[in-house]
Amino acid sequence: MRVLVAGAAGQLGSTITSLFAPRHAVVALTRADLDIADADAVDAAIAGSAADAVINCAAYNDVDGAETEPGAAIRVNALGVLHLARAAAASGAVFVHYSTDFVFDGLAQEPYPETAVPHPLSSYGMSKLLGEWLAEEAPESYVLRVESLFGGEPAKSSVDRIVDGLRRGLPVRAFHDRVVTPSYVADVAAATEQLLARRPPAGVYHCVNTGVTTWAGLAEAAARLLGARSEIVAVSVADVRLRAERPRYCALSNEKLRRTGIPMPTWEDALARYLRSQVRHSARAEPRNQEPCIEP
Repeated sequence: MRVLVAGAAGQLGSTITSLFAPRHAVVALTRADLDIADADAVDAAIAGSAADAVINCAAYNDVDGAETEPGAAIRVNALGVLHLARAAAASGAVFVHYSTDFVFDGLAQEPYPETAVPHPLSSYGMSKLLGEWLAEEAPESYVLRVESLFGGEPAKSSVDRIVDGLRRGLPVRAFHDRVVTPSYVADVAAATEQLLARRPPAGVYHCVNTGVTTWAGLAEAAARLLGARSEIVAVSVADVRLRAERPRYCALSNEKLRRTGIPMPTWEDALARYLRSQVRHSARAEPRNQEPCIEP
């Protein structure tokens, strides 16, 4: 299979490129190679690649920044998706796009299924929801909602910040009242490859690790695995000044994906594998400060 990956230098894009490369012909395009908001450039890149599948890992992920520059978020997260979806459709390629738990309002009391009605609280969440709708311009499209991504490079996720603090013996601040289903990029990449092999019905799928936790709960689990003695400081979302409102309960159910024959490992198993894979952790730069667990 010939695969074009947009946003190939990011955390998820680089992981997908590495996983797919041994078995597929991969055209990996970074932001410098392709501005997905440029319709002509997207058309030329996809037509020239003769791709069987187009995977979009490019995104505007500055949740708070989107409140002051919503146009920038819409340009990438919505219009860029539209251009990719239309170009994929014109080339007869299947289209894979990644969305987020931020399309929901966080008022649920159990993990959101794909049938739940979206209600984003922020400009970022709205831009991602628009992208979901516009991805349907490709008749064979998969929108995979992921959440709290961790692993891969560059290592700058909330989980990375938590682990850095634990390894250095620093106090780690983490939200105790944001309920999440973390997503290990290695597992998301593997599920993406299986999805393209199986080709279930097109549509929205939640692609997260199995199980539910809070950021404080994840920090405590990481501390146990590392044997770290750092203090875990439980923080409330209400106590942190954030420009964009965050959904409190944003766990996603991956039952639909499981029914296609793609079970996702638990977040605890994923976290343990992630920690074992960190052979270069000691070479990372010292963080300037420890931040609360804010996603993405």
